[in-house]
Amino acid sequence: MKVNYELEMQKELDKIGLNSGKKLLIHSCCAPCSCAILEYLKTYLDIDIYFYNPNITEKEEYITRLEEQHTFNEVMDFKMNIIEGDYSPRTDFIEKIKGLEKEKEGGARCYKCYSLRMEATAKKAKELGYEYFTTVLSISPLKNSQWINEIGIQLEEKYGVKFLKGDFKKKSRYLRSVNLSKEHELYRQDYCGCIYSKIERMEKEREKENKDGEA
Repeated sequence: MKVNYELEMQKELDKIGLNSGKKLLIHSCCAPCSCAILEYLKTYLDIDIYFYNPNITEKEEYITRLEEQHTFNEVMDFKMNIIEGDYSPRTDFIEKIKGLEKEKEGGARCYKCYSLRMEATAKKAKELGYEYFTTVLSISPLKNSQWINEIGIQLEEKYGVKFLKGDFKKKSRYLRSVNLSKEHELYRQDYCGCIYSKIERMEKEREKENKDGEA
């Protein structure tokens, strides 16, 4: 049975109240995915951003996304620190998803990837004394929000830092993220970041081109 995590989040935020002063560490994969979420949650919580994404296997792509995160925060005048995690794609991602390289996007490899990044966020939140942690990943219509929240709940139990549940694509936040990206001319990537996702996307594009050529 699916849980309405949007409703669960709103219940928690209503309990917290506006301008609560409580501290949230939020994992972000990029500025476009985080923009609408940060805009919404900052009215309730004091937020810092944890940019930990070893799944972005091409360094140029990683740097572009990190720079865009800084640029957007400056443009919006968000008073949020951006904490950069270690960037070691070979040891922190490629070695840890061995055997899952050929999984389709949205499958077991993605579940492992969610877990890796979210656990690092929970550990950092515990280390630095945050009251809450969460991730922006559920903003994407392609990400499994049930998995994301189940992982977060498990990590809350493991590390003793409260997980802010949510399905951030709801309430038109995904559309808001698209519009904010266009308004501020943010670089909006067309794949999640890992090389396996990029290869799958390129193969689909080739298949489409071949079919179009045969038509």
